[in-house]
Amino acid sequence: MSGHSKWHSIKHKKAKEDAKRGNLFGKLSRSIIIAIKEGGGVADPKDNINLANAIAKAKEYNMPQNNIERAVKKGAGEIDGGTFESIVYEGYGTGGIAIIVETFTENKNRTASDVRNAFSKHNGNLGESGSVAWQFERKGLIIIDKSSIDDEEEFMLQAIDLGADDIEEDDDVFEIKIEPADYIKVKEGLEKNNINIRTSEVGLLPKSTLALSIDDSKKALKLIGALEEQDDVQNVHSNLEITEELLNKIDEG
Repeated sequence: MSGHSKWHSIKHKKAKEDAKRGNLFGKLSRSIIIAIKEGGGVADPKDNINLANAIAKAKEYNMPQNNIERAVKKGAGEIDGGTFESIVYEGYGTGGIAIIVETFTENKNRTASDVRNAFSKHNGNLGESGSVAWQFERKGLIIIDKSSIDDEEEFMLQAIDLGADDIEEDDDVFEIKIEPADYIKVKEGLEKNNINIRTSEVGLLPKSTLALSIDDSKKALKLIGALEEQDDVQNVHSNLEITEELLNKIDEG
């Protein structure tokens, strides 16, 4: 299943809005801190793949190196960084789309209330743990501009040799899926081969998608947007299918 590049177009637009509000670097810092805490306090990205992936994402969004280093020190306990815990919420949006909300919080009661209110306000429903998680898989995703590829067959062979699980085409891009443990290796290998990476990340990808009408899709996106606006929310994942028509409607404002 392809089409992830369209979701990334929406996410990057949202990231720019977060950057303007000053929210983005805070969320990226939290992802670094929690990666260290959940990795047993290991603060070396060579020995902590989740930390390596968190730092790679921070660099992709041009987070300054001193911010990254400060977050690492907070995660390692060298400076005070608060007591964060990771909590995942699952639920449904308009049309029955599945939604997973990943949060890092210092106050789980506040976070639970904020997430519950967002679902309620936008005609969604919180579900039990495990109610929708089975519809997703954690993967690395790298999106490549086709224009940077001279020989497509050679490119695919290189990507597979580096560790790519699957390569699919979507309009003007290739979408490469990778096991999270191989994400950095594949990404760095492609960069060394002068392949133009449009965007990349490790996250939850839907095993299949659900297409809705334009109106229902826009309603679903309002719920997703309301969840993403919460300070404690790090990532929101959905199986909503993003069509070219919907993407154009979003770009139009």
